[in-house]
Amino acid sequence: MNIQFKKGVLNLCVLVLLDKQDRYGYELVQKISDQISISEGSVYPLLRRLTKEGYFTTYLQESTEGPPRKYYKLTDVGRTYLHEQVKEWKLFSEGVNTLIKEGVQDE
Repeated sequence: MNIQFKKGVLNLCVLVLLDKQDRYGYELVQKISDQISISEGSVYPLLRRLTKEGYFTTYLQESTEGPPRKYYKLTDVGRTYLHEQVKEWKLFSEGVNTLIKEGVQDE
């Protein structure tokens, strides 16, 4: 898949996954990787940036499998941002799909 497609949508994927439950970084990587081929290194800088921008808070939770895990929790500001991003994504993807239907002949 085109790397530019992935970069643009990764932000939205992380926000959507954190909307329903708090998750730790590697768990986010795993969930996204189930659907989209991504590198682990692409998620952590995004998590740091979105935390710094106030969309997430973090907390540590003990793990039975090693050191404590850093969990990410969507803030109210983050939830508002998520809803804005989903609206933009729907408009964008509908527009692209319309252009594809007009331009691509049945194969």
